[in-house]
Amino acid sequence: MRIANYRNRAALIVGTEGYEQAVDIATASQGRFGPALPAVYEQWDAFTDWARGRVELSSDEVGVQREHLGAPSPCPRQVFAVGLNYRAHAAESGFEAPTDLPPVFTKYSSSFTGPDSTVTLPAGGNIDWEIELVIVIGRSAHHIDPAAAWEHIAGLTAGQDISERVSQLRGPAPQFGLAKSFPGFSPQGPWLVTPDEFDNPDDLELQCCLDGEELQKGRTRDLIFSVSDLVATLSRTVTLFPGDVIFTGTPAGVGVGRDPQRFIQPGQRLDSRIEGIGELHQLFQNSASE
Repeated sequence: MRIANYRNRAALIVGTEGYEQAVDIATASQGRFGPALPAVYEQWDAFTDWARGRVELSSDEVGVQREHLGAPSPCPRQVFAVGLNYRAHAAESGFEAPTDLPPVFTKYSSSFTGPDSTVTLPAGGNIDWEIELVIVIGRSAHHIDPAAAWEHIAGLTAGQDISERVSQLRGPAPQFGLAKSFPGFSPQGPWLVTPDEFDNPDDLELQCCLDGEELQKGRTRDLIFSVSDLVATLSRTVTLFPGDVIFTGTPAGVGVGRDPQRFIQPGQRLDSRIEGIGELHQLFQNSASE
C-alpha cells in the first residue's frame, strides 16, 4: 500500500509507475479517516484494516501531479536523524564506526518538503547531499524489542538529509540540527510504502546523482544499525509516536568526504531514488541577496 500527502490531504496511491492515481482517503472512507495524514497515523490499525479490506477503490481517482505531493508525514511530533550508520560513510567522515549506539540528532520539520522542490542555497555555505531511507512510525513504541519493531512502523519513504557543512562544523562543537534544517533541506517522498510491499524491506538500493553523475549508491542491508535496531534503540530512551520520522543514515559518497571536497552549486539538479519507493528531484538556486 502506498500513502501520500497529496494537496495536503491523505491519499492512497494506486496504479503502476508513471500512471499513479490518488484516491482521497477522507472522501473514500466517508470521513472516517483523514483528511490530513496525521489523523490517519493516529488511527493506523483501523485505517490499514479498512484500506486492505477494500475490493474496489472509488471512482474519484485523479492522476498524480508530483508538484502537489508533500512529505508523507508533514508535521511529526519528533524527527530523528542517525549519523555514521554505514561503515564506509563513517570512514570517509574520519570516524570509527559506532558499535553500541549510533549518533542521533534531530532535523526540524520546517525543513520538510515533498519530493520535487527548488532549494535556496544559504549564502556562504557548502551544501552537501545525503540520500537516506526514512522510517515513519505507525504505532506508539516504548521499550520494545528489535523483533517487534516492524509492527510499529507504518512504512518507508525516501529522503535527502541536505547539509550545510560550514555551520555544521563551525564553533566549539558541531551544530548538526540547525545545519541540516534550512528551508527545503529535508525533501521526502514521493509517498510512504508499507513494509508488506517489499520482498525484503531490509535490503533496498539507494542512489543519488548530481547533474546525472552518480555520487552515492548503496544498499540498506549495509546499515550498521538496521531499521528494527534503530526503532528499538530509540524506544529505550523516548516514546515514539505515530507519524514520527526517522532518517536512518547515508551511505558513502558525500561531498565533504571527497578529495577534493565537492559541494552543490546554483543551477545543479540532485536526483535521488530508493528501490521500491521512488524518486526525489531537487533544483538549487542562489538566495535573492546574491
